[in-house]
Formats: sequence, C-alpha cells, structure tokens
Amino acid sequence: MVIGSEAKFTLLFDGGCPFCQREVAFLLSRDRLNSIEFVDIDSTGYKPELFSGISYREAMGRIHAINSYGEILTGVSVFREAYRLVGLGWIYAPTTWPLIGPLVDHVYGLWAQFRLPFTGRPSLDQLCKFRE
Repeated sequence: MVIGSEAKFTLLFDGGCPFCQREVAFLLSRDRLNSIEFVDIDSTGYKPELFSGISYREAMGRIHAINSYGEILTGVSVFREAYRLVGLGWIYAPTTWPLIGPLVDHVYGLWAQFRLPFTGRPSLDQLCKFRE
C-alpha cells in the first residue's frame, strides 16, 4: 500500500506493526502538504526495485526513507526529516545535538532490534522466509 502522491519524501514502514501504524496515522494527519509518501513494506506488493533497492529484510530491520535527492535515510534521521516536513521538526531537533544524538541513535537501534518480538511478531528471519 502506498499512501500519498508526488511526495518529496518516501517513508518505508511496516504495516504489520501497531506502533508503525500509529506513527504513520499521526504523520498523515499532520501532512497537510502531502510531503510524505508512505510505503507499506509488509504488503505483498512491495517491490524493492521501486525504492532504491531497499530489500524487505533491510527495511524491516530498521526504518528507511528516500529523500527528494534520492538519498537513503535510516533510523532517527527518518523521523527527524518526517517531523520537519509536517511542521514538528522541533521535536527531533535535539537529536542533532552532540550528546543527545548518539544516545537517541543507540536507543533507536535497541528498539529496532527488539521491535518484532516486542510486538508479538515472528523474527526477521521467519518473516523473510514467509516472503519467499
């Protein structure tokens, strides 16, 4: 499923994750300029070749986005840019600070590592096997 049109920023999200669904719904409600295209990587129609070759495994392992220049963003930088685009950049601005940024990146890395079991889903290896 792709939500949005003529977006400057393509955010790949896990449509099977309740936290991801909530985040996307919030960003959609704030995206008055249609600046973000949301792509559900958990959809059977997800085609990596259409999204800079970002594989299902990569996208499920940590959040990815593609900016208007074709650059791939991952982790907290995705949230920082998405929130900036919807007018809430101040929320993630502290993640650019020298002491806070690395700490937030580390916490996100832990979240990404344990997100699937925390939400009661199969492991990344199992999900990838199901897709084959």
